[in-house]
Amino acid sequence: MKKILLSTLFLLWASIGIAQSVFPLVPYPNQLTEQKGKFILPETVTLFMEEDRGANQSFVDLLQEDIKKAWNVNTKIVQRPEEATLRITTKDKGQQDKPGYELLVADSGVLIKASNLEGAFYATRTFLQLLQQNNKGKWECQAVFIEDFPRFSYRGMHLDVGRHFFPVPVIKQYIDWLAYHKLNKFHWHLTEDQGWRIEIKQFPLLTSVGGWRNGTLMGRYPGKGNDNTPHGGFYTQAEIREVVAYAQERFVEVIPEIEMPGHSSAAIAAYPWLSCFPNQPTSIPANMISQQSIKKQKEGAIKLVQETWGVFDDVFCAGNDSTFMFLEKVIDEVSVLFPSRYIHIGGDECPKTHWKKCARCQQRIRSLQLKDEHELQSYFVKRIEDYLNKKGKTLIGWDEILEGGLAPNAVVMSWRGESGGIEAAKERHEVIMTPGQPVYFDHSQSENEDSVTIGGYNPLEKVYHYDPVPQALAGGFEKYVLGTQANVWTEYMPHSTKIQYMVFPRIAALSEICWTVPDKKSWSGFEKRLPTFFERYKEWGVQTSSAYFDIAASVRPQPGNRGIELALTTKAPGTTLHWIENNNTSPYRNAIPIAKSGVARAQSKDTITGAVKSRYEQLFQLHKATGRKISLTTPASRNYPGDGAFTLVNGIKASKGFSRTRDYLGFSGSDAEALIDLGEQVSVGKVEVSFLQRASSWIYPPAAVEVFYSEDGNQFMSAASMSLESTDFMEEKMKLKELKTNIKCRFIKVLVKNYGLIPAGQAGEGKPAWLFLDEISIY
Repeated sequence: MKKILLSTLFLLWASIGIAQSVFPLVPYPNQLTEQKGKFILPETVTLFMEEDRGANQSFVDLLQEDIKKAWNVNTKIVQRPEEATLRITTKDKGQQDKPGYELLVADSGVLIKASNLEGAFYATRTFLQLLQQNNKGKWECQAVFIEDFPRFSYRGMHLDVGRHFFPVPVIKQYIDWLAYHKLNKFHWHLTEDQGWRIEIKQFPLLTSVGGWRNGTLMGRYPGKGNDNTPHGGFYTQAEIREVVAYAQERFVEVIPEIEMPGHSSAAIAAYPWLSCFPNQPTSIPANMISQQSIKKQKEGAIKLVQETWGVFDDVFCAGNDSTFMFLEKVIDEVSVLFPSRYIHIGGDECPKTHWKKCARCQQRIRSLQLKDEHELQSYFVKRIEDYLNKKGKTLIGWDEILEGGLAPNAVVMSWRGESGGIEAAKERHEVIMTPGQPVYFDHSQSENEDSVTIGGYNPLEKVYHYDPVPQALAGGFEKYVLGTQANVWTEYMPHSTKIQYMVFPRIAALSEICWTVPDKKSWSGFEKRLPTFFERYKEWGVQTSSAYFDIAASVRPQPGNRGIELALTTKAPGTTLHWIENNNTSPYRNAIPIAKSGVARAQSKDTITGAVKSRYEQLFQLHKATGRKISLTTPASRNYPGDGAFTLVNGIKASKGFSRTRDYLGFSGSDAEALIDLGEQVSVGKVEVSFLQRASSWIYPPAAVEVFYSEDGNQFMSAASMSLESTDFMEEKMKLKELKTNIKCRFIKVLVKNYGLIPAGQAGEGKPAWLFLDEISIY
C-alpha cells in the first residue's frame, strides 16, 4: 500500500485553508442555503425531542454517544424546547414517508425537522459533520439551512466474508462507515466456495466443516503455492442478531447472500450429497493445494473446501429434490434472522459442466421439457424464488439470473456492466446497478498499485462520475433503478486494514452517487471537501489510500501525430513536479516529448524540504506506429476502453497483466480491426500484436491475426497472417504475436480475430470470449 505520509499532506492541505463556506459534508445536500450568523458549540449540548423519548431511547443514546465522540462535550436532555441547543421533531409531514429532513443551524441553536426517525438520523449525520475547530479551539460553523433527501432508496455497500472471514467488531465498524455516509444497505456475502460463514442449526457441518479451509493461495492468482495455514470462522445466530440490531439502530438494512447454485464448494464439502457427483474428489490444482488437503485426500477424503480463487464445476445438483429441501431449510433459518425483505441468492458464475453429465439433471430437463442447462438454472432460481415469496421475501440475484428466463418477481443486481440491468428494467423488474467498472472496490485505485489486487482500475474520480441511471432507460424505465452499491470482494484482503485501504476514500464518492441528485454534484466541489474527509478518516484510525495524490501521467499523440508526449500533474499540496533525465533532475513545466525508447522518470518533491513524495516510472518502446493516427472499425467495450484506439500505439507494452487493465482495450465476443496511418511510405519488416490471456476471467488469445497494407488507404493487400498456435489457457500470460513482412506502404490494417465462444470445461463456457489488446508495434 502507498507509503506517502498522509499526515504531512493533511497538515499542508490545512495550511492552505478551507473557506468556511465550503461546507465539509458528504454526501453533499441537495439544497443548502448559507445564513447570516455563526453557531458556536456550547460546553454542554442540551437536547430536546418533541416525541416520546422513551420510545426513541436507542436513537437518543446513539446521538449522545456520537456527540461525545465528535466534539468531546457532554449532552443533557431537557424538557422544554426553548432550553435546547439541539431540537428534534419527527412530526413534520412535508416529507411524508421519505427519509428526508430539514436542518436549520443558527447562532441561537439547531432545529431538525423530519417525518420519521430515519430522516432525523440523517440530519444528525449532517450536523455532526458541519462543525470545525477555530483557532481558539471552539467548535463552530456558519449558519445554514439545509433541505435534503436521498436520490435513491437503495444505497449500498457489499462485503465478502467468504474468501476471508472478519469478526463481528469489524462488521460493526463497516456498518458505522455506511451510516456515516448515509448508505442504508449492507449486502453481507455469507457463503462461498472458500467458506460458509453463517450458523444453520439444522446443518451443523456447514460451519464445522464448510467454515474452514486447510490453506489459501499465496499471491495473485495463479499464485505462488499455498500458505498451508488453516483459515475460517463463522457467525453464530446470536452474533447475526447482534449485527442486525446494531445496523437497525443506524438505519442500515442487512441483506444476506446465500450463494446458489454455484459457488457452493464449502456446502458440498460439508454435505457431499448436494453435489451431482458426491464420490468425485474436489479438484484443486497441484500447485495450489495445501499439504493438509493432500494428506486428507490420501486418507480418503473426497470433498474439500476450496483453497484457491475462481469458478468451480462442483455446484448444487439441480436434479436432486434433496438439494431444494436442504436450501429451503437453510432459507427458513435465514429468513428469521434477517428482517430485510430481500434475500440475495447469487445465481452467478454457475458452470453447467456437471449438470450436462448428471443423469438426474438431464432427467429434470427432459421431464420439464427445458431447452438446455441455462433453462435448468432458470428453473432452479424460479423454484427458490417461489419459496422465498411464500416466506414474504424478495429474491435478488446477479445478472446471470436473466439467462434462461427471469424469475417473475426477482430483483436483478447488474455487475457485468449495465446491460443486464437495462434488460431487466425494460422487462419492468427492479434493478440495482453495480457494474465492475467503476464500483468494484476490490479493483485498483492507482495506476501503480503496490499492493495485490484482483485488477481493474477504479480511481476516485471515475467512481464519482458514475451515474446508475443509463440513458438507455430514459422514457419511464428509470424508476426501476433502485440505486447502486459498491462491492468488496476479499480474495486479496486478508485483514481489515486492507478493506479500509480499498474502501477509503472511494466510499465518499459512492455516497454522493447514491444521495445527491446529478445537477447538485460537482467534482471540483468534492475535491475542495476532500481535505476534511481525509482528516476525519485519519481521526478514525482508518488506513486510507493515497492514490489521489499519485503523479498522474497522460501519454498523448504529439501535434500532427508525429510521436508521443508525456504530461504530468499532481494534486498533492505543497509539492512540485520534477523530470529526471540522465540522473539529472529539473522542474517539470510542460509536456515532455518522448523521442526514444527507455524509461521515463519523474517525482514530486516537498516544496520546502525537498523530500520525495511520489515517483513515476514508465518504460516506452517506440516503433514506427507510435503516436500515429489510428482508428478502430468497432470500438472497444465501455468496460475496458483504455485511452481509445491510441492505446494500441502509445508506446507502452503492458507489464502488469490483468492487475492493470487500463493498459488494454477489451472486446467482448468481437474482432478488433485497426487502421494505422504511418504518415508517409515506410518499409515494414515486422508487425507485433501484444495481448493478454487469462482464462479465469474469460480472456482468450486471438484465433488469428491478419495484416494488410495499402499505399492510399483504400485498396488493401494481404501482408501476413497467423492462426492460433496454443490451447493452453490456464495461466495468465502477456503474449506477443510476431508477423514477418517485407513491404513498403503508408497504411497498415491489422485484423485480430476473437477466439469465439469459451470452450467446454472452462469458466464461462459457451459465452463470448474477451479479447484484450495493448499494443500494435510496427518495425
